[in-house]
Amino acid sequence: MDYLYDHYSGAIYGAILRILRTEEIAEEVLQDVFLKIWDKIEQYDASKGKLFTWMIQIARNMAIDKSRSKETSKAKKTDDIDFLVGTIDRQENIEMEVDAIGLKEVLQKLSVEQQFIVSQLYLKGYTQSEVAEEFNIPLGTVKTRLRLAMNELRSLLSIE
Repeated sequence: MDYLYDHYSGAIYGAILRILRTEEIAEEVLQDVFLKIWDKIEQYDASKGKLFTWMIQIARNMAIDKSRSKETSKAKKTDDIDFLVGTIDRQENIEMEVDAIGLKEVLQKLSVEQQFIVSQLYLKGYTQSEVAEEFNIPLGTVKTRLRLAMNELRSLLSIE
């Protein structure tokens, strides 16, 4: 567990913070994520994907669940302007971290539409339905673009 935390907590925290945009809540969710990983590690199946992908999916799901909770909704309504300025500064740091792992370069190889869908779903924490509604894109189109993007990413990264 120490190894996983030492090597992956930074990237996972960045993904959680990108969705929640509140450090305190993101730190809490990060702890919960590693507890869940510890409890569910026997469910990880290497034949279905990489360990990091499995862990980041757990983190993403937990962050989205937390962002929809009443606690987080109340916190968003009471944020002051100083906090919002700090959030913008931290957001720039997160983008650098994503850049550091080479994700931005890989995503640029996708079509603009596919880049947009992947970014909204995996980096900003939207659901497929929310992307469709928010950006006035038919849900079927969102799903198709995501499927095509995932196939292209598998091909680019040689994932079977």
